[in-house]
Amino acid sequence: MQHKIKEGNTNTAARLRSWIQLGVFIVTIGIGIQFAIHVRQAAGDGEITVSRPPGVEGFLPIAGLMSWKLFITTGFWDRVHPAAMVILGFAAVISLGIRKSFCGWFCPVGTLSEWLWRLGRKMAGKNFLPPPWIDLPLRSLKYLLLSFFVWIIFSMDAMAIVNFIQSPYYQLSDVKMLHFFTAMTFLTAVVLLVLLLGSFFIRNFWCRYLCPYGALMGLLAMAGPTRITRDENTCIDCQRCTRACPAYLPVHKKQRIFSAECSGCMDCTTVCPVADTLSLKTTGLSTRAWSTARLGLVIIIGFITIVYAARISGHWESRISRDQFRMQLKNIDSPAFTHPGIPKKSSLSGGPF
Repeated sequence: MQHKIKEGNTNTAARLRSWIQLGVFIVTIGIGIQFAIHVRQAAGDGEITVSRPPGVEGFLPIAGLMSWKLFITTGFWDRVHPAAMVILGFAAVISLGIRKSFCGWFCPVGTLSEWLWRLGRKMAGKNFLPPPWIDLPLRSLKYLLLSFFVWIIFSMDAMAIVNFIQSPYYQLSDVKMLHFFTAMTFLTAVVLLVLLLGSFFIRNFWCRYLCPYGALMGLLAMAGPTRITRDENTCIDCQRCTRACPAYLPVHKKQRIFSAECSGCMDCTTVCPVADTLSLKTTGLSTRAWSTARLGLVIIIGFITIVYAARISGHWESRISRDQFRMQLKNIDSPAFTHPGIPKKSSLSGGPF
């Protein structure tokens, strides 16, 4: 059988995801710097000239999950950290529709992890994969962490969530996250160093073993209609796809990839030398529906659209005023701003806002 070799520059397709990852990473760093300046100004007595960027709430996925439960059960929208809900909602919708592409294209932590293992492969000549008897139990950790958070959140009633959202700790949880990096303890530094070293030697160390956020996105992707598919009739068994897969999936052996580890990165389809042998297909759409360019365009336009809609509808900006934020920030080290615990039940009456 004569195989149709791909035409065009596949390197261009491969670079597209890298450029999108770089762009999102730079924006994330900018948001972090802006937030740090805002907190520094608010901690002083002078004028606050730098606004708080709502995008910083992307690092509060547990807050987003908790608030989504409150919204689904009561209809109330979290006005303290609303952007956390928006970003988590975007990640969930994208993952359900087009694989775990939020992780493979958008997540800045995933991007950093990918840069590290690629650097490690370049310097050490290869990446390392633990033997199955170690790898499989480690891969279960992120699902155990996810199960723990889901169990805690879904065992809470609506008023318990409202109490937590109204707590001083929750209202400054973004600042607590900032201090995790800027006022780092020795233990925190050691943990981060281990994660960095692990990511240097093992592909996507954090994502593969420990990220509960990615675990949730992977489960949603498994329930969605989109899969990497392989045409067995045209496959030449070169195994380039398997070698390129960041998740070590045996793409060359499978007709369809169902694994929750697939991030929709399209690396396998990019390196395949035979046209139309590997493709990202969504049930009901044509085989050619998802080129690398189309996928990247949908992700970026989808995010911009969702953020814009949230902004104009009043579901993006926190309702905590600058004066209130400044007053709370001055007392952040007091016992009132320690984690209040998460009671399952609450007798509080009245509305949350």
